[in-house]
Amino acid sequence: MSDEGEAAPTMTLTTALKEVLKKSMIHDGLARGLHEAVKALDKKNAHLCVLANDCDEPSYSRLIEALCNEHQIKLLKVPAKLELGEWAGLCKHDAEGNPRNVVKCSCVVVKDYGEESEALNVLLQHLNA
Repeated sequence: MSDEGEAAPTMTLTTALKEVLKKSMIHDGLARGLHEAVKALDKKNAHLCVLANDCDEPSYSRLIEALCNEHQIKLLKVPAKLELGEWAGLCKHDAEGNPRNVVKCSCVVVKDYGEESEALNVLLQHLNA
């Protein structure tokens, strides 16, 4: 049976961000961690920067925010670095698909979105609003 009559559920920003990060990771378009992120931001080789709010080091956050402002790169903040690490692929998955051994990540830079998708459109609409 077809569900053509029903409207598709709207995608949340969090779901869209997860999807975009996953596709970007598949296309080798992510810079994870301070060193990689700063290199990508400094070379203006970034489309989007995602920073965790619970970052331990205030100077880390200030540096990333300053580089994003200087080079007019969109900055998006997420609540937890553990979640960001999971979304950026810094974990292993068990047989059921649950994340294990998640590595915390305070900053991720998207250098290449990968392919066009509904999630990317939702994310870009939010960033341009």
